[in-house]
Amino acid sequence: MSEQTPENTENLPSTGEPTPKAPVFEEKRGMWSRGSSDTSGYNLLDRELAMPGASQPPFGEPFDAIYNRALEVVPELRGALVLFDRGELTIYVPREHLLKTVAQFRDDAFLRFEVCMSVSGVHYPQERGAELHSVYHLMSFTHNRRVRLEVSCPEEDAHIPSVVGTYPMADWHERETWDMFGIIYDDHPALTRILMPDDWKGHPQRKDYPLGGVDVEYKGAKVPAPDNRRSYS
Repeated sequence: MSEQTPENTENLPSTGEPTPKAPVFEEKRGMWSRGSSDTSGYNLLDRELAMPGASQPPFGEPFDAIYNRALEVVPELRGALVLFDRGELTIYVPREHLLKTVAQFRDDAFLRFEVCMSVSGVHYPQERGAELHSVYHLMSFTHNRRVRLEVSCPEEDAHIPSVVGTYPMADWHERETWDMFGIIYDDHPALTRILMPDDWKGHPQRKDYPLGGVDVEYKGAKVPAPDNRRSYS
């Protein structure tokens, strides 16, 4: 295959490459959070951690059409961060506009994202004032396409509106995200633990959660808790 020349690159589809390059906020060795014993065997793995930068359109179809229509039906999204990476579009939504956004994404005839496939959480301790993120993976059966919405909130005010009124199947997903990350979904019908016992302290998938636990017995054998296992360093 011949090498691409500069003269014929302008018609290539946009890659949505983040610009400018996001600054590295931390360099880490190993797999786990700093301060925890790394029992993964990846102690010599060096990594640079960086938040993604903003992407600029065009992204290619159907993502340009989705994004442009989203701005038409939810003008509050203008100026919000957008990320296009690896063929996936993520729109960052201010939490005060989340309910309007998901309603329009479901009901608008052009968008028609009828299903929220999952709700997941992410903890970014280094992102001051927006440490907790709630991520919504929407699917359009009508148009056979996907989009991702992302909402952030601070640890000190970990409240995000529940989308169960728009997407009832998000019920258990929001409960799991509350259980693991501590995000409080306001107006959820029954925001209780779903994976951990009701009296469990803390939220195990936060980055600052201690890598400890309790020994587990299985068929007569005892599996030690992570902080009691041997080190691979």
